[in-house]
Amino acid sequence: MRSRAVALIPARAGSVRVPGKNVAPLRGHPLMAYSIAAARASGRFDAVVCSTDSEAFAEIARRYGAGVVLRPASMAGATSPDIEWVRHALDGTSYDVFSILRPTSPFRTAATIERAFELFGERCDSVRAVRRVREHPGKMWVRDGDYMRPLLPQPEGEVPTHSRQTAALPEVWVQDSSLEIAWTRIVADGEIAGRRVVPFFSEGLEGLSIDYPDDLERAERLVAADPSLLPEL
Repeated sequence: MRSRAVALIPARAGSVRVPGKNVAPLRGHPLMAYSIAAARASGRFDAVVCSTDSEAFAEIARRYGAGVVLRPASMAGATSPDIEWVRHALDGTSYDVFSILRPTSPFRTAATIERAFELFGERCDSVRAVRRVREHPGKMWVRDGDYMRPLLPQPEGEVPTHSRQTAALPEVWVQDSSLEIAWTRIVADGEIAGRRVVPFFSEGLEGLSIDYPDDLERAERLVAADPSLLPEL
């Protein structure tokens, strides 16, 4: 039997760094529209659903072809964990698979989603988009009163990680916000990733996320030069 899958588009209204970023305009359409379009064009989903706390955002999602689940404000704060709204969106449904496609990644296309699904299966709990870090955590510090200490525990009797060449440190990958695919069964355990996580390596602009005002400015420059970078609406 074919697994039933749902694309979840999270779009809370209270973004701090870029106010209203989930519906910020890019080439005449709200960011949200491109994630909805990519999900629908991929052909991988039985439904595309926007989870939002905003009636205005909900209307935009419907206009571009998504269903809507209105979440309570308690699940839409700056520190609200994803598991809360995911569980809320899936409650009462019978989907086997869910994918989180955040509006802030407008360059993720249907082809991106297809590649990710090729990695997904029973052997894993989830697939998550990642990219190699540019600033290695082995060279990071945290404040400790008037001083600093390394972020990572340091090996006894060895050269500290912050004093090594980056090439001598282990490869580290950081998740980007473009794509996650997981079995709905793991949500019951309070997880959205599970334990067996397969990496999906973003290519080119797929993992570019609109998190700061200059990210949006960059996206605008990119699509002005080449509109075909975005999913078709």
